[in-house]
Formats: sequence, structure tokens, C-alpha cells
Amino acid sequence: MRKCGSVTELEVTEGVLEHGMPYRAMGSGRPLVFLRWFTPDHANPRGWLRDSEIKVLAPLARQHRVYAVNRAPGMAEGTTMSDIAADHADALRAEFGEPVDVLGISSGGSVALQLAADHPDVVRRLVIASSGYRLDPVAKEGQMRYAEAVLRGRRAMHHMASCSFVSPGAARLAAIAMWLIDPLSRPKNPADTHAFLRAEDQFDLGGRLRDITALTLVIGGERDAAYSTTNFRRTADGIPNSRLIIYPGTGHVGAVKHPRFAGDVNSFLSQPS
Repeated sequence: MRKCGSVTELEVTEGVLEHGMPYRAMGSGRPLVFLRWFTPDHANPRGWLRDSEIKVLAPLARQHRVYAVNRAPGMAEGTTMSDIAADHADALRAEFGEPVDVLGISSGGSVALQLAADHPDVVRRLVIASSGYRLDPVAKEGQMRYAEAVLRGRRAMHHMASCSFVSPGAARLAAIAMWLIDPLSRPKNPADTHAFLRAEDQFDLGGRLRDITALTLVIGGERDAAYSTTNFRRTADGIPNSRLIIYPGTGHVGAVKHPRFAGDVNSFLSQPS
């Protein structure tokens, strides 16, 4: 491990899993598959997005070989979350040949929940953070407004502000900033973005949480604008072998940057079966 500016740099490798799913791997130990939060492109993040990802994963990579996996590019319109989970199951079986620990954050949590319900043989233990059994109404509306604007080549990022901030004033200020920087962060393939967000818009695992057999940890922020504490609790209550942690006064992004986050995840994954 070495320092590069303010970011702790890990020795990393990059590759592609089955179905063309890009990944970046770092650290050593038992495999931990991180299913990425929403990214504009189905690719390994670059620049400041890469740095932000490494800051979250570095403490986990001290105890695990972390594989940060993204959705496959070229996603067809009409793809469902079950289709996406099936691709992930194929890729993880081919790469590891045994059940692995899975961490899904935000949109990656939607994929992880579907994966664990549809393909229990793939998941050893499951961690869901800043995510739940379905999108809450504010998140659904913001994401679909973003998806439709992106597909039409319009400024879109400002539609996501309401998903990130509980305070209306903070959300308005964020929307202005997002509108201004939008040209710098537009997806290279808007059809991918649209197809994935359409799949997540239809995602609702409320009736199938009991099908998840993996020991599960659900982590959420008390002030998450995208997912309510009610959503977190219902997700945890519906999974037979689960526990719930709510970080007080913490928002959607803040939950995975919380000082306790890495320790809570590492402790959960290292507990005896």
C-alpha cells in the first residue's frame, strides 16, 4: 500500500468477468465482491470517482481481496433486475467456483438483494448498505427523471439532488451545482444508464426477502434521502438471518463513509458461521 496525494493507493488489478463485467481488485484475503453503487458508465471509474471508491474500499481491503464489479456494458432496453442478477451469478461462479461474500451499496444493493434471492448458491454472506428492498418514491422519481434526460442528451445530474439531501435547501443548492458540472459527467453510453435505471425502477423484492438464506447485514443512515429507515427495517426484518445497523444523523453517502462502517462490515464478515 502506498500514498498518492490524499488517497491511499492500493496495488490494483483490472479485468473483465463473464458477460463483459468490468472489475478492479485490491487487497488480500477472503474474496469480497463489491457491487458498485450507481455509476454513469458501466466501466471501472476513473479520476475522482476512482479515488472516492478506493477511500471507501481501502479499510476493507486490509482484510479481504476486494473485487469492485460493475454492470456489463451494452445493456439491452427491457433488461430486468433478475436478468442482471443472473449475469452476476454466472460471472461469480466462473471466477470463484464457490460462494463469496457480497457487499452491495446503493444501486449495487438492489443487484445484491436480487442475486441473493435468485442465486443463493453464489452468496456466502451479504452486506447491504444505503439500499433496501425497493426504491423509495423520491429516489424513483429522481432517477427516472435523470434517466430520461440523459437519453435525450439533456442536462440530467440535478435530478439526482433530491436523492442525496433530506433538507430542501441543501437539495436546491446541490441541484444548481450538479446542473453546472453536468457536461463533465455525462455517460458515454446513455442507453446503458437508461436500461439499468429502468430495471431498478421496477425492482421490488418485498415479497421475496424470505428467499435470502445468506446471513445478512443491513446498514443505513438515519437521514438517508433515498431510503427511509422504514425501508431499511423492512428489508432487515424480511430476511430470516439478518441484523440492522442505523447510523444516527447520517445520510445516503455518509453511511458508507461513517467511521464505524468498515469495522462493522469486517466484524460481521469475520464472525464464525
